[in-house]
Amino acid sequence: MTTPQELQEAFHQCMPLFIALGDEVRLTIIEALASPQPLGQHGLNVNQITEKTSLSRPAISHHLKILKEAGLVSVRQKGTSNYYYLTIADSTRVLMNLGFRLQEFIK
Repeated sequence: MTTPQELQEAFHQCMPLFIALGDEVRLTIIEALASPQPLGQHGLNVNQITEKTSLSRPAISHHLKILKEAGLVSVRQKGTSNYYYLTIADSTRVLMNLGFRLQEFIK
């Protein structure tokens, strides 16, 4: 049985995800990162994301930081470029935990 405190904790763990996913610009960036990429390329750099959206490089960088903090995006460095890619496994676990806690709480 889930206690109110456990449910509240589960919601708090999801807050960064809800904030990150609650912005249309960030959803557009997620769509760009989820789109098919050239063979052998893993992720997109800021310039490539800029080409796929109508945003400036500073705006892209700002939103990527929020997505990264929420655990939705990771970065790898190749030469002088940073390549961003989706990493949703941990986020999925956090959301599934919230769903489980909610189901238990309302029983």
